[in-house]
Amino acid sequence: MSGSVLIVAGLPGVGKTTVARELATRATRGAHLDTDQIGEALILSGLVAPGQEPAEEAERQLALLRRNIADLARNFAEAGFDVAISDVVLWPELLEQYRTAIGLPLRFVLLTATEDTIARRDAARDKHVAQQWAHLREAQDGFRAPGLRLDTTGLDLDETVDAIRARWDDALI
Repeated sequence: MSGSVLIVAGLPGVGKTTVARELATRATRGAHLDTDQIGEALILSGLVAPGQEPAEEAERQLALLRRNIADLARNFAEAGFDVAISDVVLWPELLEQYRTAIGLPLRFVLLTATEDTIARRDAARDKHVAQQWAHLREAQDGFRAPGLRLDTTGLDLDETVDAIRARWDDALI
């Protein structure tokens, strides 16, 4: 009884957390692992978030967080859960680190949208981060990731989830 592991990636504000959570909710046995939520929930003191100083400590904590997410994903999948991870994975090295650490078949979906769409989505939520991380658009645009690249500019949540489910096999990397 083995589940699946899917990484839903994209720029902050594109909707990856919402999409990953919805995919996990619709699964028979689903788990959602969100890097922001897990980091903020588990590190009770001394948290240095990405973009904060000292940068070396922020990177060290983010690497630790991702190793633990990979372990959780593998454990849940081996117990028969379909796992959806939401994270900003815009570099081949990071995707390879996840693939190696999880050690199971992996699906990858990179969500994209226009700058205006991301700004509108970001404005409609409590946590506003899109502008702070807009510089990552260049990394996203240059990332020729395996798996599924999906422009969600004209899609709502249901349409996005349906598009991913319809192209599930395309996401396998």
